[in-house]
Amino acid sequence: MFDILTSHHQPTLPAVAKSKLLQFYNSSKSGMGMLRKVKEQSRQSGKGDAEARSSSGNRLVSTDRVPKRSMDLLELQGVIKPRNRQRIVVLGGPRVGKSSIIRRFLGEEFVETYEPTSEDFHRKLFHVGGEAYQVDLLDAAGERNFPAKRRLSILTGDIFLLVFSLDDRESLIEACDLLAEIKEAKAKLLKKSPVVPVVICGNKVDQRREVSRSEVTALLGDESAYYIETSARDGSGLDGAFMELAVVGGLPVETSPTLHQAVSLLTYHSLCVNTRGRRRWSRTRGLGAPCAAVDPLARRPSFTSDLKMVLGSSAKHSKPEGCQIQ
Repeated sequence: MFDILTSHHQPTLPAVAKSKLLQFYNSSKSGMGMLRKVKEQSRQSGKGDAEARSSSGNRLVSTDRVPKRSMDLLELQGVIKPRNRQRIVVLGGPRVGKSSIIRRFLGEEFVETYEPTSEDFHRKLFHVGGEAYQVDLLDAAGERNFPAKRRLSILTGDIFLLVFSLDDRESLIEACDLLAEIKEAKAKLLKKSPVVPVVICGNKVDQRREVSRSEVTALLGDESAYYIETSARDGSGLDGAFMELAVVGGLPVETSPTLHQAVSLLTYHSLCVNTRGRRRWSRTRGLGAPCAAVDPLARRPSFTSDLKMVLGSSAKHSKPEGCQIQ
């Protein structure tokens, strides 16, 4: 069973590590049930190994020399503090502009051609005030029809960006349903009603709108969720949305694209690790201007790793056997 769960996502492990992980999953029937559902829905979606790759297949990679593995697997693993690692889960209906907003956050230009996203995972690394930050963005668009996979993505999220289109009333209704699902999932995991960091974007404000601002706020009915109207096409409202994502997630506001300099991955690497590969900051460069680099080699952790993280989080609040995540 262990080999089936990990064969497509992880390299072969030593026998001792296998044994420990096998004992962990056997101790949680609810976790195994969740993982089975996720695996089954993954096969049904027909993505297979393609889930680990960008759906567009044309992610830009710098021509500069870059490390051969994702940065978090190398020296930066010991540089970025756990509290500085955040995952933003992006949810919303089709054709509302989720991928375009993500591109803007990554420093890319707006693309006019629409291309459906099955699932996409991005990582942006920041250097602000002498500290390193890691922001993962998970576009879970392909999980719209797979509740178990979507629930797992929600449970692993630290911050949530809900997107709907102002020219599509149905997308607003879907965003309201997703907001309720996020709160329910987090409350069930933590055994309480937590304050969930959520930013809601009413996108396509530059086009003819079908719903008014007052109607949106009335339907959302949640004062704790920050609402802003944006346009991924011309960029209006996006600075405010990105800054609010930082505020609610405990990140520096300099993570907003207009407040930091974009650098290559090689340059970022030199800021974090000296030429000998030691895990320490360069004292001469550590207090420079805020900058960031996109890690083109980043891939979403396996479902097995995500589930392990969720179960570990639940164990802090309740007994493992009482974890209700399905």
